[in-house]
Amino acid sequence: MKSSTQSTINELIAGSVGGAAQVLVGQPLDTVKTRAQIAPSSVKGPMDILSQTLRKEGFFALYKGMASPLIGIAGVNSLLFASYGVSKRLISPFPQLSLKEIALAGAMAGAANAILASPVEMFKVRMQGQYGAATDKRLRAVASEMWRDWGFRKGIMRGYWVTVAREIPAYAGFYTAFEFSKRKFGKKYGSELPVWALLASGSTGGIAYWLSCYPLDVVKSRIQLRATPPTGTPVQYIAHEIKAIVAESGMTGLFRGLSPSRDIPAAASTFAAFELTREYLEKVTGV
Repeated sequence: MKSSTQSTINELIAGSVGGAAQVLVGQPLDTVKTRAQIAPSSVKGPMDILSQTLRKEGFFALYKGMASPLIGIAGVNSLLFASYGVSKRLISPFPQLSLKEIALAGAMAGAANAILASPVEMFKVRMQGQYGAATDKRLRAVASEMWRDWGFRKGIMRGYWVTVAREIPAYAGFYTAFEFSKRKFGKKYGSELPVWALLASGSTGGIAYWLSCYPLDVVKSRIQLRATPPTGTPVQYIAHEIKAIVAESGMTGLFRGLSPSRDIPAAASTFAAFELTREYLEKVTGV
């Protein structure tokens, strides 16, 4: 029991370090991605959004909304990696799980992660949806406005169920691809993988993450940015939003902003930082 608790603590700490790396590396591309998802169909694409952002708002506009994930990322990634570790131990007492078991553990971790990821991403999206006007609000003002106008469920937790729907397949793909690549590298380099192999494995995890869930991420961004909360059941308003996107932009609208998705470089840095920190903590704690 003591060993299991220490393992969870190690995963919480390593997850925080990995989360900080994710935000610092991935935020500029995430800003472009989010703006591409919510932009009118007249906008040419991600490169057009990038050039306009740099020209009109400057380089640091690419880090707009970073305060929300940077403040919350310790909790989000700690919860994610700790939930993944606990899920693996629940699924099997043996350390080497099959890839199907890894996918199940990832899906379970994704469902748990949505509890914190949803509000953190809601605030981030609403900050990124501001374009440098005089009326732009600070994070504190956005948070207080959502709480005052809509309360906890329809304000702070807006988009929770679509976040759950996104996170379950996303992290099933994320961890499966990472473990598959890591094991392939392990056959050649042994258990002590070089940093570049961890980065490459993390990158494959990031690619699998977005391929597993990207249309739902577009839906989530639109729901969280809209002026009023969605109505109906989660299935109804998710279906309604998908129909609206297809009507506006065709099927390609469900994949707007996919090219600059942050999770290829960000996932590489996240996993590398997590694995290196966890290995260090294992040596220090002996667990």
